[in-house]
Amino acid sequence: MDQGELLAYAIRACERLRLTYMVVGSFTSGAYGEPRFTNDIDIVVDLRPEQVDALCGAFPADQFYVSREAALGAIGIGGQFNVIEPESGNNIDFMIARRDEWGQEELRRRQRLPFLAGVEGYAARPEDVIISKLLYFQEGGSDKHLRDIAGILKVAAQPLDRNYLERWIAALNLQEPWSAILQRLGDKTAP
Repeated sequence: MDQGELLAYAIRACERLRLTYMVVGSFTSGAYGEPRFTNDIDIVVDLRPEQVDALCGAFPADQFYVSREAALGAIGIGGQFNVIEPESGNNIDFMIARRDEWGQEELRRRQRLPFLAGVEGYAARPEDVIISKLLYFQEGGSDKHLRDIAGILKVAAQPLDRNYLERWIAALNLQEPWSAILQRLGDKTAP
């Protein structure tokens, strides 16, 4: 199963189970900006313990590896768990939705987005992808996140909500990496 097929499978499973989810990470930043190769599919899910068995059951053991215990543990700490398709090695990182104010607003703002031919699902909005990439950059320092942000800022088909970005960049103390990306792009108009 290639990544596109796995993404379609995961979206269909989340929608069939009526889970609140959104695709994030490189698939989404590529949809809004410049595509790049990624090793996995990132999906934020607002998952409750009583929904774990249904989600794990949507990925049959003869085709996938998923740990019920890892999913329950991720809910407990606000972490993530993986679903792996062993034949291809492709995987999904299911990340438990943040419970803070921004995490909940990010979920409320999600929108439908076409990812591949015939595959549409919920995705984080471009401003929230930028914010999450800034958070990941701040945590780990990987330039790939800055490149993804630059791609969104250069290519975005819809105007970004700069007021929303300014508010959350300040609230989450992301001014330093935001300034770095704006300097890289030569943009002096944003915070």
